Amino acid sequence: MFDAKKTRQRIVAWISDYFRDNGMPETKAVIGIRGGKDSSIVAALCVEALGKERVLGVLMPQGVQHDIEVSYDLCKTLGIKCVEINIKDSVQALYDEIVAAGLTLNDVAAFNTPARARMAALYAVSGIVGGRVACTGNLSENWVGYSTKFGDAAGDFSPLSDLTVAEIKAVGRELGLAPRFIDKVPIDGLCGKTDEDSLGFTYEVLDRYIREGVCDDKSAKDKIDRLHAMNLHKLIPMPAFRL
Repeated sequence: MFDAKKTRQRIVAWISDYFRDNGMPETKAVIGIRGGKDSSIVAALCVEALGKERVLGVLMPQGVQHDIEVSYDLCKTLGIKCVEINIKDSVQALYDEIVAAGLTLNDVAAFNTPARARMAALYAVSGIVGGRVACTGNLSENWVGYSTKFGDAAGDFSPLSDLTVAEIKAVGRELGLAPRFIDKVPIDGLCGKTDEDSLGFTYEVLDRYIREGVCDDKSAKDKIDRLHAMNLHKLIPMPAFRL
């Protein structure tokens, strides 16, 4: 049985230990804030572990983000400082240079480049303020590769990568966060589909399969297994030749 209270306490202690061993007393947690459950809960955990003065939210819309007020509301609720860096022009400039080089953009590049631009922005901010970048990915998304290598899958520390979506929501409720930060439906930044629409199965189905090995829908099971096998390269350290 998952114990949200105990897990919250363990993560907070883990974050505290990480920053004690990997920084100075003033080192900040730098978090990309999208207004969804993962970034909201990571930010809340970091505030509890480090204090609000040592947590910086970075909002990174690509052009106009219709729900950006949720991100600002989260930062206000937690009492953390935030900055907004719009990545639209940077991403478009890179696309233009790629096309000028004689290459044709495809969906893979279009989907992953903004995520990597956001991570570049986070590390730039981190370098300026003397921080450590939080990876906000979770076990459910990582299991099926619903993340971008060197994009949202990157970071210096990862508080939620061993928790499923259901478990993360339970921790969020234990933290006392408002439902709008926990239950906001995740939508990708391109076609407007929900994450579950894009995946083709629900997180409830995925979480049960991960934790219990049970999936009543054979087509969903086959797809989960296929995605997991295809994306294992995102979960393991980079293969390196050793002399």
